Amino acid sequence: MRPEKILLVDDDESLRKVLHYNLEQQGFIVFPASDGSEALRLYDEHEPDLVITDIKMPGLDGIDLLKEIKRRDLEKLVIVVTAFGTIDNAIEAMKLGAYDYITKPFNRDELKLVIQKALDLKRLRSRTSLLQAQLVEKFSFENIIGGSSRMAQVFEMIRRVAPSDATILIKGESGTGKELIARAIHYNSPRAGGNFVAVNCSSIPENLLESELFGHKKGAFTGAVSDKVGKFELSSGGTIFLDEVADLRFDLQAKLLRVLQEKEIERVGDPKPIKVDIRVVAATNKDLDEMLKNGDFREDLYHRIHVVPIVLPPLRERKDDIPLLVHHFKNKFSAAECKIEPDVMIAFSRYSWPGNVRELENVLQRSILLRKHPDRLTVKDLPDNILNAEQRLDFLLNVPEQGLNLDDVEKELLLYSLRKHNWNQTRSAKFLGITRQALIYRMEKYALRVEKPEQTEEKE
Repeated sequence: MRPEKILLVDDDESLRKVLHYNLEQQGFIVFPASDGSEALRLYDEHEPDLVITDIKMPGLDGIDLLKEIKRRDLEKLVIVVTAFGTIDNAIEAMKLGAYDYITKPFNRDELKLVIQKALDLKRLRSRTSLLQAQLVEKFSFENIIGGSSRMAQVFEMIRRVAPSDATILIKGESGTGKELIARAIHYNSPRAGGNFVAVNCSSIPENLLESELFGHKKGAFTGAVSDKVGKFELSSGGTIFLDEVADLRFDLQAKLLRVLQEKEIERVGDPKPIKVDIRVVAATNKDLDEMLKNGDFREDLYHRIHVVPIVLPPLRERKDDIPLLVHHFKNKFSAAECKIEPDVMIAFSRYSWPGNVRELENVLQRSILLRKHPDRLTVKDLPDNILNAEQRLDFLLNVPEQGLNLDDVEKELLLYSLRKHNWNQTRSAKFLGITRQALIYRMEKYALRVEKPEQTEEKE
C-alpha cells in the first residue's frame, strides 16, 4: 500500500518543521506550506489524502483555504488547528465541512489519534465506493445472460424503467432470475447508493412477517423484548424487493397498499407513523389475474403494484440462451477449459427445465464436479432426469415397426405436455386439446405426480 500524503499548512516555521518531522517518522509523505496560496498550489499538484491547516495565517487564511479545498473536493478531509482562545473559528470551520479541529498547544499523540481517525474514515469511504462500483458492475444489464429476442424485450423494459421510481412487478416461474432483475433495476437507478433489501414473503412464518416488514415496539407482543426496525425502514432511501408478494395475508396486503399510497409505515404496537422513502419492486410466480378473479388478492393493491409489469420467460421458451448460460456457468465453476460435447447441448435443448435457469446451473455444476473425463463433459455425465427426457422424446419421434402400446403413448404425451408447461394443468390440457378435468382423470389413471425441479441454495 502506498504511503498516504498529508498537506501541512502553518505560517509558524518552527512548528511546521517539528510536525513535518513527526509525520514523516510515522510513514507519511508530507508537503509543507507556509500559507494558503502555496497550499493550494501543492494541493493541485499532489492531491493529498489529508489536509492539516492552521486557521490564523496571513493572506489566504485557514477558513478560506478550507472553502477552496471543499470547492475542489467536497469529500476531502481537513483538520484545522486553532489557538485555545479562538474556538469560534474552529466551530465555523466545522460548519464549513472540516473533519475535526485540534487546539494549540497539543501533544504528538493527540494529533496522531485525530489523523488516524480521519484516515480510517477515508479508507472506509474508499472501500464503500469500491464495493458500490463492484455491485453496479455485477448487476449491470450487460452481466445478465440472454441473447434471445424474449430477453432482449426484458432488457429494453428494465433500461426504460430503472431510472424512474415506478413500482415494478416481476412475473416469472421459480428459478427464472426475478431477484437478479430486481437488483439490476436497483443498481442502475438513482437509488443505487441506498440499501437493497430482499424479503421472501412465503419463507417467513405468518406470525412473524408483519414484524419483519414493519418492525415492532418493545412489549408489542410476547417476546418483543426490544424495539425492532422493519425491512421497510431499513430500505428507506433504497429499494425493497418483495418476492412472492401474492403470498401476503389480506391484512398485510392492506398495509402494503398504505405504504405505497402514503409512503409511511406503523410499527407493530406503535400507532405513530414513520415516513419511508422507498421504491417497491415486487415479484410472483403465481397468476395474480386468476387470484384477483377468485378474491384471493386485493384489486386496489393489484393496480398499485402492476404499474410496470415485467414478464420473465421460462428457460424452455428461450432455449437459444442455453449455450450462453452454459458458458457463463462453466466460467463461474472455474471449468472454462472443460469442453461441452455436442450431445450434451442437444440433451439440454430437449429438456423442459421446470426449474429454469436455477436448475440448469445446478445440473451443470453437479455434472462438471462428477464428470468422468477432466477435459470434457459427455452426455453420460448428465443426471438421469435429463437423459430420460432425451429418451422419451426419441420414443415419441421414432415409432418402431412392431407398433406401440396406446397407454404408453398417452402417458408419454401427458408427461411431455406437463413438463413442457411446468406441471400447469390448465396450459397442459389446452396444449393436448382436452379439458382440465380430462387431464386430471388421466393423471390419476397413470399415477402421475408433480416432479420437483432440481434445488439449489441460491435465491431467484
